[in-house]
Amino acid sequence: MTSPNSSPNPAVSTAESAAGPALAFDDTRTAFAHRSTRDLRRARWMFGLIGAPALVTLGARAIRLALALRLPLNWALRPVFDYFCGGEDIEESLDTARKLSRYGVKTILDYSAEGQTGEGALNAAHDQIMSAILSAKGDARFAFAVFKVSALSDNALLEKVSGGGALTANEQLAWQQVEDRVSSLCTAACNHGVPIMMDAEESWLQTAIDALAETMMRRHNTEGCRVYTTAQLYRHDRLSYIKQLQESAQKEGWVVGVKLVRGAYMEKERERAIAEGRTSPIQPDKAATDRDFDAAVDFALQHLEHVNIVCGTHNEKSTFKLSQDMRSKGLQPGDGRVAFAQLLGMSDNLSFNLAAAGFQTAKYVPYGPLREAIPYLIRRAEENTSVGGQTSRELELIRQELRRRKAQ
Repeated sequence: MTSPNSSPNPAVSTAESAAGPALAFDDTRTAFAHRSTRDLRRARWMFGLIGAPALVTLGARAIRLALALRLPLNWALRPVFDYFCGGEDIEESLDTARKLSRYGVKTILDYSAEGQTGEGALNAAHDQIMSAILSAKGDARFAFAVFKVSALSDNALLEKVSGGGALTANEQLAWQQVEDRVSSLCTAACNHGVPIMMDAEESWLQTAIDALAETMMRRHNTEGCRVYTTAQLYRHDRLSYIKQLQESAQKEGWVVGVKLVRGAYMEKERERAIAEGRTSPIQPDKAATDRDFDAAVDFALQHLEHVNIVCGTHNEKSTFKLSQDMRSKGLQPGDGRVAFAQLLGMSDNLSFNLAAAGFQTAKYVPYGPLREAIPYLIRRAEENTSVGGQTSRELELIRQELRRRKAQ
């Protein structure tokens, strides 16, 4: 596959290798074939706003205030919601799954609720995630199911369990219910042939989540990889943690499933560490995060019999490196032990060009009531402003494709 456009990034060269043509992540014709010109014009406007950090900060504050005052927001947020989310329920999201599948990109239905409180809300979240699992059953358009443990547990309880605090009788009962919800989802997913991922969260919640994920992997991953945990490589301890998991899996006869991401809570982590007067769990700089991310990918490729991965990144260089390393090791692009994933509405140049080259590629497709998705949408905007060059790269590619279409 060659690109009709020139590439500004040497990491995405269109030069051919012995294993076949290299990926061209600047091929905007392939990247945006699923988007109408109207969609792209709206995206150009939206990413232009996101590219201004002051506007994002001001807008996030205004939205949070409007939420607190219960002011109507749907009219203002609907265009953003439609671009980054599949719909308000699973049925609406199936249209997105159908569109993606036409281009070889699979779907990961992602119920957008998080930070729930109260048994009623926690049970409702469990039921929503179960519905997503059942929707993916036997449907090749879907790659994985996914959930956050914070959708199934009160955060205060998660934090207490992670910190090793003594639980009251009521807390013990509540934690048993959390374990039962997690077990129910993982068991159903495995019984229905749907691989399932547990997302990573803040470090003060993660120890409990790690323990749940390890229990589920030991139980379900003895005959293949069905349950995946998530490692945020902006934490300086996660590479060693992955290696420890691999050692345990090899000794005990199971497979580690791990989604590799750089991370989503960096500023919050640093602020909390400073406030509590403790050492931050975050890497000293982005270079260290990049180093550990690529090292984790390399480690997995060397131990695929016991480590399967989902490369969850929007970083072009890391994505290209993994695709080339797979080829150099003689792995087929569609090898089920390695998959790629990006968020809906972001890095289409990665997702659709990877899929066109035969790699296992999926989009996270969040869904849920618009008001409940607002924290997710704010985080997407804030992350785009904090990731160096991401918003400008998105804008560059959108403008490039609009120019290409205009010239036709």
